[in-house]
Amino acid sequence: MEIIRNLTRRKLRSFLTISGIVIGIFALTTMGSMAEHFNALLDGGAKYFSSNIQVGAPDGQQAALLPLSKMAELQKVPGVEAVYPSYSVPLKPGGGFVSFGVPDTIANDNPGEGSRILLKTSLARGHGLSADSRGEVVLGTTVANEIKKNVGDTIDLPVRPPDAKPGFVNHPFKVVGILNRTGTAPDNFATVSNADARMLVRDSLPTAIRTSIDVDQISMGFTVYAKPGTSVAQLDGLAKRINDQVPGVKATKPSDLVNAFKASGAVFTAITTGAALLALVIGGLSVVNTMIMAVTERVREIGLKKAVGAHTIHILREYMLEATLIGLIGGLIGYSLGVGLANLLDAAGRSSNLDLFLITPTLTVLALGFAVVLGAVAGVIPAFRAARLDPVTALRTSN
Repeated sequence: MEIIRNLTRRKLRSFLTISGIVIGIFALTTMGSMAEHFNALLDGGAKYFSSNIQVGAPDGQQAALLPLSKMAELQKVPGVEAVYPSYSVPLKPGGGFVSFGVPDTIANDNPGEGSRILLKTSLARGHGLSADSRGEVVLGTTVANEIKKNVGDTIDLPVRPPDAKPGFVNHPFKVVGILNRTGTAPDNFATVSNADARMLVRDSLPTAIRTSIDVDQISMGFTVYAKPGTSVAQLDGLAKRINDQVPGVKATKPSDLVNAFKASGAVFTAITTGAALLALVIGGLSVVNTMIMAVTERVREIGLKKAVGAHTIHILREYMLEATLIGLIGGLIGYSLGVGLANLLDAAGRSSNLDLFLITPTLTVLALGFAVVLGAVAGVIPAFRAARLDPVTALRTSN
């Protein structure tokens, strides 16, 4: 109670000091939650690509299409356990060039591949696709929220853009399942069967090419898996063997993709670090200044406490607790405001695929813990100054 009373002695000064902490932790929470969101996306990508090898068309080939017969050649390479074709088309063609995350994509579902993927997904509602599924789609949570569809609804895919040309083609699909939120790329996927994916790929091709290609005999790429537990270094070696033994394809080393994701993640980690430094400067100086002023104003009070038996440790503890409480109050307010703004902006931008923030337990502990530690550390010097006052000198001082 005495600590609370001390804070209310100078209400304006306490308010300004706490405001400094609030500003710093608010910045840490908002920038940190943005970094957490993008790091989750990047970590998901690194996790996915660390378990397989992406095989595509060789450099210089204009059309990124490969014959399905390449699957048999890939399966003959020593170390290859499974090969799956991959297809993808934009869910919203002509949606612009600016994206703050993974673009909405229609992708194919290969029966049996899910058990090999390290980045797991689960159904929130409905059911998955069967091998012979036609006209059915499973939506990621972001896509489902964006297009406002639920299990049982029908949606035309791809989504017709406002400026669609007369030749634009799409097809009706029934939503049979919606995934749980992962915070990674699958949230932005609409998944269809291989047969439906090939149909949509055919529709996306120029008319002159569409009529000359048997879409049932092509793939946009392949995903190659080795035995479970194969390391990234071993997969790199397998990628090299594929390039050496299978002509007309290019296998990308998983380590190249994983390292690219990790390098991008370092940028967002730097954002969080910068916000923490901002909180340190703004909040730390505010607390130090306030606590030094508090000691100056309470010199006689400190001397009286020492005269009646208070030990140095008691004085030290009192001022450290006061500084820590300032940090905690400012941290709670700044964190709450940051979470509120992040949720508000995410809710406002959900219809436009602008999901930018992710509040995680790690960020919560970091923000509140940083505020408390900041207050405590900033109060060390003033607390020692108060604890070392000579009681006789202090009692002679007029406040």
